[in-house]
Amino acid sequence: MASDTVWPAIGWEEHPWRSSLPPDLVSRRLRERHSGQYRAAVVPPIATADVTLPSAVLALADEASVEIARYDAELGAKVAPFGALLLRSESASSSQIENLTSGARAIALAELDEGNRSNAARIVANVRAMEAAIDLADRLSADAVLAMHAILMAHDPDHSPGQWRDQQVWVGGTNVGPHEAAFVPPHHAHVRTAIDDLMRFVRRDDVPVLVHAALAHAQFETIHPFTDGNGRTGRALIHAMLRAKDLTRNITVPVSAGLLTDTDGYFAALTSFRRGDPAPIVTAMAQAALIAVVNGRQLVADLEAARQRWTERIRARRDSAAWRLADLLLRQPVIDAAIAQSELGTTSANAHGAIRQLEAAGVITEFSGKRRGRYWQAPEILAALDDFAVRAGRRGRPTTA
Repeated sequence: MASDTVWPAIGWEEHPWRSSLPPDLVSRRLRERHSGQYRAAVVPPIATADVTLPSAVLALADEASVEIARYDAELGAKVAPFGALLLRSESASSSQIENLTSGARAIALAELDEGNRSNAARIVANVRAMEAAIDLADRLSADAVLAMHAILMAHDPDHSPGQWRDQQVWVGGTNVGPHEAAFVPPHHAHVRTAIDDLMRFVRRDDVPVLVHAALAHAQFETIHPFTDGNGRTGRALIHAMLRAKDLTRNITVPVSAGLLTDTDGYFAALTSFRRGDPAPIVTAMAQAALIAVVNGRQLVADLEAARQRWTERIRARRDSAAWRLADLLLRQPVIDAAIAQSELGTTSANAHGAIRQLEAAGVITEFSGKRRGRYWQAPEILAALDDFAVRAGRRGRPTTA
């Protein structure tokens, strides 16, 4: 259904192209297909654009905002044990949209040692970028966006962490040239001007919060200011704006997990935005938020149920190191002895004693099979996180009752 909104659509400009790939790596026919002029987007300024949306879209966004605020308030008192896992789950979902997938145990292991270049390590980098986005929420600027990207891409120096791109990029097609791409973002000479305009839009205070975040995110993805990491940085920007506008105060709502239920619809909404219709991206964001709240509530319920089961199995005093270690597992479901000792602030002997008590209770299991450098996991917590990821991949909109 066509929207009655008025929103500036992208334009196009032509640029010459010459492939930088060595001739012996590209066939003559392919090189000919990717030679000559190509069209890159011209991104219109939106800093002062009139934000007008159909009443049904605004009503949906308002419904989603109410649910987000209620969810945030419900979990406010519980955020200490569950906040880290909600953030990690959102980061994993955002990464999965970019086809970066990894199980909960691999991600937790990567958090203990981020030295490799696996998908899990990249997801952990996304966790750090999300954390930075929230920390910078009260001072959003172009520099803040660069800081988020620098953290996200710290293990991928080929993509210039924390620097605006200085080359043409494109989405889809081949790596030879932009001529057959699904979308060609603006020429790199225009990136900084477009970002400065976007930041002026972000600082506006006359746009409903969720609508504001959705439009800013779509404009960011249209500018595509980096050679890689644009999607994950752009979704971190959503959370920074939700926090900056006080829609969320305590937790990270797993919006990306909601978007995962219909990634085709999400990308189609970005295309509509670029054509001058912002209603679909606002709708997609609102629906994703509603799905995220349901999925997030289920995750917390599963974690609380696991914790309750532990109370029936752990044979230790309530003030013992074993119980404090159990609480740690709710935010760090894979541990080693050093992590246990450091987090508990106790001796090595006490940390190992707590580990043995939780092993005996079936709360954790050792899975490395090594005599030294051993790792333990909390299977029930990891299962809850993996179940969350499975639900995020399902289509359809759950009820919010």
